[in-house]
Amino acid sequence: MIKKVSLALCMLLAVSCAELQQVVNQLPTSTEGVLSNETIANGLKEALDLGIEKQVSKLTATDGFYKNDLVKILLPEDLQKVDKTLRDIGLGSLADEGLKVLNRAAEDAVSEATPIFVNAVKEMTFADAKNILLGSNNAATTYLETKTNTELYAKFNPVINESFKKVGADKIWSSIITKYNSIPLTNKVNPDLTDYVTEEALSGVYKMIAIEEEEIRTKYSSRTTDVLKKVFALQDKK
Repeated sequence: MIKKVSLALCMLLAVSCAELQQVVNQLPTSTEGVLSNETIANGLKEALDLGIEKQVSKLTATDGFYKNDLVKILLPEDLQKVDKTLRDIGLGSLADEGLKVLNRAAEDAVSEATPIFVNAVKEMTFADAKNILLGSNNAATTYLETKTNTELYAKFNPVINESFKKVGADKIWSSIITKYNSIPLTNKVNPDLTDYVTEEALSGVYKMIAIEEEEIRTKYSSRTTDVLKKVFALQDKK
C-alpha cells in the first residue's frame, strides 16, 4: 500500500510547479469567487460518493469479484503450483471451487466498506480538495486509501475469516492443501489465505473507485451534476 501512495505522490510532483501555480491562482479562496471553497470540496466529495455508489456496490454482489477481471482474486504465487498440480491429476473442479470461494469471501466483506468510506469523504477539507483537484487521475482515490486503509483492513480481516466459514472456503482449502501436501515429492504449503484475500479485496475496492474517478476527470459526459461539471472544469485547465 505504501508503494501505491508513493507512486501517486510521484505523479503529483511530475506536474511542473509553474502549471500548478497557474491553476492555484485560478482557484477561488473565498465565497466571493466564481466557485466557493465549499462548492469545490463538495464536487470532489460527490465524485468519490459516485465511485462508492456505482462501483463498490457492484463488488458486494454475487460474482462481483469472481466475474470481474479487473479485480478477480487469483491465487497467490505459492498456491499457483497447487492449482496446477490438482488440475494435472484430474481435480480441476476442486481447484475451480477453491478460487471461487476466495472471491466469495471478498464479496461478503466489501459491504463493511461503505460506512467507513462515507466518514472519510465527510472529513475532506478544502485543502484536501484543492490538492486532489490538481492531482493525478486517481488523486481522490489515493486520498481515500490513505484515510481508510488501516480501518478497512481491521474490518475486512475478521469478516473474511468468518466468510471463509460461511461459504465453506475453510473446508475446501483444507481439503485442497491436504490433498496437495499428500502428493509425494511436493513442498508442503500452509498459506495465510485470510490475510491474502483481505489485501486483494482492499486493492479491488480502490481500483474500482479509481475507475469511476478517472471517468469523471476525463469524460465530460460522466459529470452528471452541475457541481461536478463546474468543479472539474477547473481541473481541465491544469
